[in-house]
Amino acid sequence: MNSIDISIVVPLYNEEAVFDTLIQRLSNVINQTDFMCEVILVNDGSIDKTNQLILEICKADNRFTGVLLSRNHGHQLAVSAGLASVRGKKGAMIIDGDLQDPPELVEEFYKLLIQGFDVIYAIRKNRKESFLKKLAYLAYYRLQKKISSFNIPIDSGDFSMLSRRVVDNINNMPEQSRYLRGMRAWVGFKQIGFEYDRDERQAGNTKYSWSKLFELAFNGFFNFSDFPVKIITRLGFFTVFFSLIYFGYNIYRRVYYNDVPQGFTATILAIILFSGVQLISLGLIGEYVLRIYNQVRNRPLFVIDKIIQDGKEIGE
Repeated sequence: MNSIDISIVVPLYNEEAVFDTLIQRLSNVINQTDFMCEVILVNDGSIDKTNQLILEICKADNRFTGVLLSRNHGHQLAVSAGLASVRGKKGAMIIDGDLQDPPELVEEFYKLLIQGFDVIYAIRKNRKESFLKKLAYLAYYRLQKKISSFNIPIDSGDFSMLSRRVVDNINNMPEQSRYLRGMRAWVGFKQIGFEYDRDERQAGNTKYSWSKLFELAFNGFFNFSDFPVKIITRLGFFTVFFSLIYFGYNIYRRVYYNDVPQGFTATILAIILFSGVQLISLGLIGEYVLRIYNQVRNRPLFVIDKIIQDGKEIGE
């Protein structure tokens, strides 16, 4: 394909149930746009028929490119693999394969891109999810904004359009524990939010379990904030302050009442307090050590099995 303007990156993991609807809607979108689009379908080690379906559509329609990973690497790395394969001269759009992010917004995002914005990030006005998840997201994004070293927009996910220079900068970032919405905010340039109502998943089940959501949240905290390190110092000052208060209380009891609190309860309280602070501190330090360990191994972010581009298989 020549003169590709925008590459639409779609990570997929076991999306057989929604695949046909996804392709139909994407095809309708790229048929109607005034600019040239390609769609990059990234198979993140699916164990259903997603891999075969990607092969079929990419060989039948040159506007679709398939990036087949060697195994499941996770959503953020699957998106990174797609961004590494972008050919769009003007940039790329990232959407989820479950159609909660409407691909029809590509034209609205593109209008803002050609106006000079480098990042157009979608802001979720309404979520079709459980009350507990909504509450967790609400708390997380606001805590993240408060402790981050720079501004990461509230209620914005990976659904976005990025200019070519933002895509290139993100591709040049070698960090292993990736948090793409933080990375695109860190890059800077001219950014704008676009509010939309997030749809329900069209079919299948969510691929982000609670454990994966916590892992993503930790990457957001530890990669883009120095607060976890500073909290160790604050905990240290707190325990010293608490100890001094308790010491002063003992002196007061000794002087005015001629007794000192003794026994099992006071001892256990002190042990639990100081042990808890030490374990929390070790855990926070361990999170950074783990990230350093993963980084210095210098392994590739992902391994590609094959790429199907312009109807042909390209072995990796």
